Amino acid sequence: MVEDDDLTPNVMSNQVWRGNGEFVPPDGICWVSVLSCLLLACSYVGSLYVWRSDLPRDHPAVIKRRFTSVLIVSAVSPVFVWAWKMYTGVMPGPSLLALMGIRFEGLIPAIVLPLLLTMVLFLGPLIQLAMDCPWGFMDGMRVTFDPWFWALCLGDMRWLRNQVVAPLTEELVFRACMLPMLVPCASPSTAIFTCPLFFGVAHFHHVIELLRFRQGTLSGIFLAAVFQFSYTAVFGAYTAFIFIRTGHLVGPVLCHSFCNHMGFPALGMALEHPHRLTVLSCYLLGVLLFLLLLFPLTDPIFYGLPTPVCTLASVPSSLCIS
Repeated sequence: MVEDDDLTPNVMSNQVWRGNGEFVPPDGICWVSVLSCLLLACSYVGSLYVWRSDLPRDHPAVIKRRFTSVLIVSAVSPVFVWAWKMYTGVMPGPSLLALMGIRFEGLIPAIVLPLLLTMVLFLGPLIQLAMDCPWGFMDGMRVTFDPWFWALCLGDMRWLRNQVVAPLTEELVFRACMLPMLVPCASPSTAIFTCPLFFGVAHFHHVIELLRFRQGTLSGIFLAAVFQFSYTAVFGAYTAFIFIRTGHLVGPVLCHSFCNHMGFPALGMALEHPHRLTVLSCYLLGVLLFLLLLFPLTDPIFYGLPTPVCTLASVPSSLCIS
């Protein structure tokens, strides 16, 4: 019988497994993981600037060109994870696609529950939007199921960028590819707060655009950049949490798309709303319900235990258990 402290070397690297099946990462893996994530982040952001243009970022021609470059980088991004596996010798049980959250087990809950949780968080803004909308409920439903409405959306380059391409490519690169490389050298909890730093810094490139087209004062642009970094870092931690808890890519993508649609909550307008008490109560209720449901709705038992990325954890984590 094997003792718990016995170590069995992996023939491909210094990676070892304790007798109880606990993964021990090879030496130096953290440097390789961080540098790989940094290279991946630079490749993603750099791809946006391979096209020379004097047009602003919202111009359809600029958006189409950037679609091409980020889709290429996103298609190549799994190669980074594969190369990282080969270099470090980390040989997890799940397949590469499963590690990146592309799998069928628990797919339906992964589509529904994280999005529902995010909508609960936005209860206040949703109620505020419903109160201010001139349409009735049935009018809204008719528009939602109108093919012409979706045809117009699909023909709008900004809508495609904000609701489809950006959520899909950013979650693939910054969550599905980076987290499997970060989890082995840190606990899942640490990886959740490390991964968003790459995501937040990646959004600093908007400063270049603002300065280039003189869209505001220098101090105003800097404050906007700091705010965007903070907001995207917090949001990145949330979607990283969802990815680790569910082991699926689809949940973070849908939550990202929904948050892009909603934008940052308009607290100033809520404070001046004619039904201010009701709206603010819904804001508070949404936050409380979100905190109450955060762990139950992301319980790994709904998505298949253990989630693939959790098999890479060097020590057991409460995030990975039901």
